[in-house]
Amino acid sequence: MFTRTLLAIALALFSITAASAGDKPAGKVTEVFDHPLPNVPGKSMKVVIVEYAPGGASPSHTHPKSAFIYATVLEGAVRSKVNDAPEKVYKAGESFIEEPGSFHGVSANASDSEPARLMAVFVLDSDEQELVTPAGQ
Repeated sequence: MFTRTLLAIALALFSITAASAGDKPAGKVTEVFDHPLPNVPGKSMKVVIVEYAPGGASPSHTHPKSAFIYATVLEGAVRSKVNDAPEKVYKAGESFIEEPGSFHGVSANASDSEPARLMAVFVLDSDEQELVTPAGQ
């Protein structure tokens, strides 16, 4: 199980890096928590930290269809566009959600000179291994 999770994270990181647009640096994703929800059989909570270098961005992507995601900006400012909502800049301390099945069209550092960091909390089916699927895959 642990090996499959590490493999899934490595593949997700590779997908983010390989699919990055232009020469902008991709976001670094680190899983920091993974635990089944004891009172909700079949569901787990996973937490990742996404770090963007100045000017960094992730490609457009989706997450597992079972995933409800709460994200909060820990440092800097992050540009985000989910589904048909307008693009918005979230500053440190601000949060947003992604409903199951959402399309994340923009996820990027809003600054070309300062780093940005966010924490994303996933509640999803426990058997989900891939947290990120680049658009078009």
